[in-house]
Amino acid sequence: MDENVKKTRKPIETSGHPRQTSYASYDNYPVHEGNWEEMVYTPVATRFSLWAPTAVAVNLRLYHSGHGGKATRILPMQSGENGLWTLNIDGNLKGMYYTFNVHTGGKWLGETPGVMAKAVGINGNRAAVIDLRDTNPQGWDKDRRPPLHSFSDIILYEMHHRDFSMDPQSGISQRGKFLALTEEDKRSPWGDKTGIGHLKELGITHVHLLPSFDFSSINESKAQFQYNWGYDPQNYNVPEGSYSTDPYTPETRIREFKQMVMTLHKAGIRVVMDVAYNHTAQTLEGNFERTVPGYFYRKAPDGTWANASGCGNETASERAMVRRYIVQSVCYWVQEYHVDGFRFDQMGIHDIGTMLAVRHALDRIDPTLYIYGEGWAAGTPRLPADKLATKNNIRHMPGIAAFSDELRDSLRGPFGNDSCGAFLAGMPGHEAGLRFGIAGGISHPQTSVVPTQPELSSWAAQPTQFISYVSCHDDLCLADRLKTTLPASTPSERAALQKLAETAVLTSQGVPLIFAGDELMRDKQGVANSYRSPDSINAIPWKLKREHNDIFRYIQGLIAMRKAHPAFRMGDAGLVRKHLQFIPTGLDNAVAFRLWGKPAGEEWENIIVILNANRFPIQIPVSQGTYHIVCSNGCIDLENGLGSISGSHLPAAPQSAMIAHQ
Repeated sequence: MDENVKKTRKPIETSGHPRQTSYASYDNYPVHEGNWEEMVYTPVATRFSLWAPTAVAVNLRLYHSGHGGKATRILPMQSGENGLWTLNIDGNLKGMYYTFNVHTGGKWLGETPGVMAKAVGINGNRAAVIDLRDTNPQGWDKDRRPPLHSFSDIILYEMHHRDFSMDPQSGISQRGKFLALTEEDKRSPWGDKTGIGHLKELGITHVHLLPSFDFSSINESKAQFQYNWGYDPQNYNVPEGSYSTDPYTPETRIREFKQMVMTLHKAGIRVVMDVAYNHTAQTLEGNFERTVPGYFYRKAPDGTWANASGCGNETASERAMVRRYIVQSVCYWVQEYHVDGFRFDQMGIHDIGTMLAVRHALDRIDPTLYIYGEGWAAGTPRLPADKLATKNNIRHMPGIAAFSDELRDSLRGPFGNDSCGAFLAGMPGHEAGLRFGIAGGISHPQTSVVPTQPELSSWAAQPTQFISYVSCHDDLCLADRLKTTLPASTPSERAALQKLAETAVLTSQGVPLIFAGDELMRDKQGVANSYRSPDSINAIPWKLKREHNDIFRYIQGLIAMRKAHPAFRMGDAGLVRKHLQFIPTGLDNAVAFRLWGKPAGEEWENIIVILNANRFPIQIPVSQGTYHIVCSNGCIDLENGLGSISGSHLPAAPQSAMIAHQ
């Protein structure tokens, strides 16, 4: 009988265990200590479990299909210890689908695939019984993540699956899919490398993939255009079906995600997943609320859902089973999918304890796994500020990094005011913010305050906790921002400033992040919040690699320089304070610094970097000597250099950078 046929029927009694259905506080909810697995398959039997401590009954529903049709069986689950409901079913259930339905508060809450589903059917509404071993591509057991000596060696590349591969001129066949990043030796009609070959050629170390877990805004059953960034989580532990070649077959999306990771690893590139554990797409009808009402979310004093995410809710990471959920989920992605790191959306909603628990759990697996996030929230979370994983508290979270809006805004202008420029626009007063970013956000004798928070002298304990960037998916990309803040500028002027901005990012002691396509001067036609805009706005046109090949080669050269010279990535606050010295310029819109001495492994002596946003050339005083120029006036040449200068001053051309060494 369907659970909703007779509303007056008493809940199904499934066990003699006493059940407590209400608790004095969320701290009193029982904590399940064993393996938190909702489906464990073997060919002879399958065990189902659900943590639902306030339930008075739980039913398991079995289906032959991932969508449509009626349940073939509706079975009551048994109540056990610490809120766990279980059911063992004999026989081989592989290929079946299932949902849970919880009865509490006098009603059945509605079907869900559970909160820990690891395989789902179309649109993620039903979980699937599969054998995960069937999803391993050939050679998966030999997959190894590329070596990483230090977090300071990381160069991040933030990418959306569709943006990167949807352009027909990419030469990629599986455009917009996980498999797009498995296609090697692809080229544009002009002969330029695209896809994974482009990433290798550029030289980045980590691909940061925008949300690739199962999100709710895309109807996987429809073939017509649909686009979303994916920050609307539905099933956290399953890959998104629209990025697979067959969202109807549960194994396909899993296998193809693994193929993508394995191919990137073979190319020497690690994989970072963008995760959004801070909120869910739905609240009342979502998997969490239909399983343990109220527990997974914070509430405001008036009883409404707290909404620091700006998306309708905020998760309560400080509660024991929510914290455990997040920790177990990231560990699952590392162990099952070989993922190499995580970027936390609105990390400032989470509590410090949860983020430290994530760091400690991943350290036990592999301490080279990188963790970073947005050190803020869209609103004010329902926890005290000193408990939140914001950038101001990063020094209390060793091994975890946050984005630097100080460097970003000092370069291009403030978030939320697209027409307001900064250093790149030739507006004076942003030099201190640029120096703060160059030092990697640490305490340094020549960076007295945090530009946006004068009460602080720094917020990063180590430069590897500081993400240096000038643009990302979430706002105007750099090319659009330059058009907006400098409406009278010429294309060549904007190209020069694009190079200047990336020079600041890639010579910063923080960990640099490049937004996909910025190395080609991509734009989004002035659309900042393009989270559901068409491919005509978001897709990277690969013709730009030929049109702006000088920009690509310049950024490629900066990356090669950073990799070859440890002075640009010292990775230790003490070393940065010892070797990084800012040079007084006496000018607005100019920042200069030297990296003197020789950090371990460095071959260059007394490296000078000059960043000039003025429309006129400048001369910067340096110690007397002969300097070998490697970067000047928008050109970079590490192998042959660009000549030498002897004297006590070095020049920098208008709106460009100069890099030289002795």
